[in-house]
Amino acid sequence: MSYKLRYLPLAKEDLINIVDYIQNTLLSPIAAENTVSRIEKAILKRLENPESFAVWPSSKERKHPYRRINVKNYTVWYVVVDDVMEIRRILYSGRDEKRLL
Repeated sequence: MSYKLRYLPLAKEDLINIVDYIQNTLLSPIAAENTVSRIEKAILKRLENPESFAVWPSSKERKHPYRRINVKNYTVWYVVVDDVMEIRRILYSGRDEKRLL
């Protein structure tokens, strides 16, 4: 099966905030570019077979279970809806994931 990729607006906002923080707070535009590149590569690699990875054990009842991709200090959260891999959040790994998802 071939999967399509979709980002929720919140995930796009997460990525913009990550870039903004690394560029403007940490003053490292090269690190920001490298981080985005690593995240995008990991997502595209997972797109080949997104359902073959473990479901995240959520305390909430969900129609579409969350799965994750760890990319250095960040976690990409996604669900599979029919033939679409939908990126829901991209969060710094130290944040309270249970509260944010």
